[in-house]
Amino acid sequence: MKFRPLHDRVLIKRLDSEEKTAGGLIIPDTAKEKPMEGEVIAVGEGAYNDDGDRIKPDLKAGDKVLFGKWNGTEVKIDGEDLLIMKESEIMGVLEA
Repeated sequence: MKFRPLHDRVLIKRLDSEEKTAGGLIIPDTAKEKPMEGEVIAVGEGAYNDDGDRIKPDLKAGDKVLFGKWNGTEVKIDGEDLLIMKESEIMGVLEA
């Protein structure tokens, strides 16, 4: 199934968190925190300003981003757990 977010919304896939601590201890799934990093899968065409002009989004598919722990709405598309959130909820792009 193909999915396209509307307006200034972004579809994000969470990146897996670390399985081990710095000391080498394995963290069980129940004790892991939700990762706050993700990869942009799809981006809407942008929101409209007061004059009716479309504001282009700053993000594009493939960007690695940082977002708040409780931001977004969890959805399941084609059996995959994803997040949908507004572009303004994303704190920034992670660059290599």
